[in-house]
Amino acid sequence: MKVLVAVKRVIDYNVKVRVKPDNTDVDLNNVKMAMNPFCEIAVEEAVRLKEKGIASEIVVVSIGPKVAQEQIRTSMALGADRGILIETEDKLESLTVARLLQAVVEKEEPQLILMGKQTIDSDNNQTGQMLGALTGMAQGTFASDVAIDGDKVKVTREVDGGLRIVTLELPAIVTTDLRLNEPRYATLPNIMKAKRKPLAIMTPADLGVTMESTQTLLKVVPPAERQAGIKVADVAELVEKLKNEAKVL
Repeated sequence: MKVLVAVKRVIDYNVKVRVKPDNTDVDLNNVKMAMNPFCEIAVEEAVRLKEKGIASEIVVVSIGPKVAQEQIRTSMALGADRGILIETEDKLESLTVARLLQAVVEKEEPQLILMGKQTIDSDNNQTGQMLGALTGMAQGTFASDVAIDGDKVKVTREVDGGLRIVTLELPAIVTTDLRLNEPRYATLPNIMKAKRKPLAIMTPADLGVTMESTQTLLKVVPPAERQAGIKVADVAELVEKLKNEAKVL
């Protein structure tokens, strides 16, 4: 089984995001970048499938600037076999990303596509669903457990009411949730080996995809400062403030 894993380069989740002085975008200068946490979970799941003898090859694909090779190399250090970088400096939108991934899927013909349910920068949670619509593949989103059984994959999904189990025919798309697994750390020997693994560089034009923008960014502003809380002496005072000041009762 060939497994295709999509990963994205984002600001490290430990970094406090800053807005540019002119409010045109987020300031990325001298900011630590990392692999999107949900994408790390997708890579880990693919590696576990390979360790079980289910997956025969893991291909990692990323879309972004040349420096996104770093996240692909990290994935290969974790256990992926080869990587593909679709190099572009254009601002990425979910539909464009889905179209690029569709072209890669048609080229690579994987049996399973793993990707994070969302990225922590745009937080859209829609690329996996869009890719499913474009490819016509079955999809299981918000996966907290993935089990392969022959030509089917059983996905346990986290929904508002609890857990829902769906069985999909392969090839299929699965988007990963936080509780699916805990990603491992790359060891130094594997980091060195990853430098010798194949990494193909291509452009959107190579895949026949036009980078069209359907959205206009008007302004980026930081969130408002939180106001200090207050202490109340008893329940009666709490109810009074909720009723007369907060006006939520």
